[in-house]
Parts: sequence; structure tokens; C-alpha cells
Amino acid sequence: MRGFAIPLGPSVETITTFLISAGRRLGLVLADIAGKGIGATLLMANLQAALRRQCATAWEQPERFLRSVNQLLYENTSEGDYASLFFAAYDDTRKLRYSNCGHPPALLLRGDHSWGRLGATSTVLGLFEKWDCTMEERQLAPGDAVLLYTDGVTEALNGEGEEFGEERLLEAARQHRELSLPELLAALAQQARGFSPHEQTDDITLIVAKCT
Repeated sequence: MRGFAIPLGPSVETITTFLISAGRRLGLVLADIAGKGIGATLLMANLQAALRRQCATAWEQPERFLRSVNQLLYENTSEGDYASLFFAAYDDTRKLRYSNCGHPPALLLRGDHSWGRLGATSTVLGLFEKWDCTMEERQLAPGDAVLLYTDGVTEALNGEGEEFGEERLLEAARQHRELSLPELLAALAQQARGFSPHEQTDDITLIVAKCT
């Protein structure tokens, strides 16, 4: 599996995106921080520290990994602070295991042109002390792709107040899916940004990973 990420926006305080690789396994994490300003910056720093500290358990015990991240966030942030997060682990059997913690649904684009959503499996991180999650699994095939994004993409507004939305994002991904991954991301970002004439107020981040 190959993956690329592209962050675009006026501030990356409210978003954190990175890849974890270990041997022939790949981990994807996309988190969106609630709020802006100093509070969001501190929350992002706490989230990054929590992820780094706990990543050793991510492969074998992903539920424990995410529970630990939630606990660290809950204990080290102000009341009401939280983050949505999408975590996925992929291995050489082409199995994708994921947990969607209150994040917009990822889009699974199949090589046969069918598609599906990887929707929420638990609530957001950091808001509740008593928190748990579940992992779901999808079997991928060569040519399948997974598209992760923040709500800054789908909630971009045009001049009539209409949102860009999941349907337009899906159609753009289908239209450009034969491009290389960097070109695909650039095309998706261009369409999302071109849709809205307004000054961008929320971060736009996209990750696409393709099964080879």
C-alpha cells in the first residue's frame, strides 16, 4: 500500500496528520482538533505526544492504544476539549483494520468502481474519561483506495451557501482515480478549493492510500 497526504489551509493548529510504518505494515492517523487558537495548539501538542508515546501498542492492541490516547488527552486537556480521529492499520495480507472516532467517514473506492463508507465506530477522543472503541475490518484488493479527509473539505461553502459535500468529493475521486496519488490529491484539493469563493476558515487535509 502506498499513501500520500496533503494539508492545505490557513492554520495547521487544528489538525494533525501523519503516517506510521513498521516493516510491511502501515498505519494511518488523521485527527481533527476542536477549536482554534492557543487552546487548539496545546490540544494538538498533547495529541501528538499521546500518539508517539502509545504507538508501540498500535499494531497488536489497537483498542488499547486508542484507549490510552483518550486517557492521556482527557487527563491533560481542559474540560470540553476533544479531537476526532481516524486510525487504520494495514498489513501484507491486504487487511485494513480501522477505528473511526467521531471523524467524517473515510471513502473506500473499490477497483470494480463500487464504493463504501468507513463510518464512526466510537465517539471523539478526550471528552470522556470512560471511553471505549471497536475496530472494524475490510479486505482490500489491488487497485482499491482509501480516502481520508477533514470536514473542512466537505463543509466548504459556495456563493449560495451550499456545501461541497461528500457526493462531490466522491465524484471527484472517481473522476481522477487513475491519476498518480500526488496528482489525485492535487485534483481533489483544487476542486474543493475552487468550489468556494470564500476565504478558507477551516483546514483542509486529505490522505489517500492505494492497495498495490
